[in-house]
Amino acid sequence: MQLQFQIKPFNELSTQELYSILKLRSEVFVVEQNCVYLDLDGKDQKAIHVLGYYNSELAAYCRLFDAGDYFENASLGRVIVAQKYRDRKWGNDLMLQAIAGIGKYFGTIQITISAQLYLQKFYESHGFVVTSEQYLEDDIPHIEMKKV
Repeated sequence: MQLQFQIKPFNELSTQELYSILKLRSEVFVVEQNCVYLDLDGKDQKAIHVLGYYNSELAAYCRLFDAGDYFENASLGRVIVAQKYRDRKWGNDLMLQAIAGIGKYFGTIQITISAQLYLQKFYESHGFVVTSEQYLEDDIPHIEMKKV
């Protein structure tokens, strides 16, 4: 079974959808990755949110930004597939939706991301190339990558 995707700006998210997003982000980025950081960074309100549901459960998620809202180019971030579903390769489906969403909402194919280093090959498989040296973000190795 495939994911059912919805793409929404912040002001169209229901309270339940927002709760599910924040819960999944906390489960992955705070608990699973053992990283204490402020997830609520004030940028959700500017973002377009990509939600991937499996049997009415939020299983995959990311957020999209227009050029200038995060990086000089359009960008995407908070890319997540719930741990129990990672064997299904839904990250690829999520990236296809995200890249298409940036094209639809922002009219561009130029995308910059701050990628966790261990996901470099995953992002390269979607056309991103490394454009920086490794750096630490919230004590996790990252690299900047671009898709043009």
